[in-house]
Amino acid sequence: MISLNGFFIAGAVICALALVVAVIATAIRKHPDDWALIGAAATELFLVVYGISAAIRQIGGNQVQSDPVEFWGYLITALVMPPVAFFWAISEKSRWSNSVLAASAAVTFVMLFRMEQIWQ
Repeated sequence: MISLNGFFIAGAVICALALVVAVIATAIRKHPDDWALIGAAATELFLVVYGISAAIRQIGGNQVQSDPVEFWGYLITALVMPPVAFFWAISEKSRWSNSVLAASAAVTFVMLFRMEQIWQ
């Protein structure tokens, strides 16, 4: 069981909103709209802030309880996903680009959950 901290809650909310917007966009649009793209950008911005915070926490003595390499591997992988989904969506203007944005938000949430487990 993980303890819920502010970063995890904020990340869960951002990922959930990005997921909902992308799913709705998949259902009603034939191409990605600005809102779906903003969801991917917001997710990426959150991950950058989360990574900086994690580095500061670790330097400050709050060490990762499990394997730090695994934690940073998850974070780096999570950081790559939203930009890939974003650029996919702007290069292929189809309904399924919204699905890629939705999948990116969902997988990012799962990775965030796993990072919190590793940290605890």
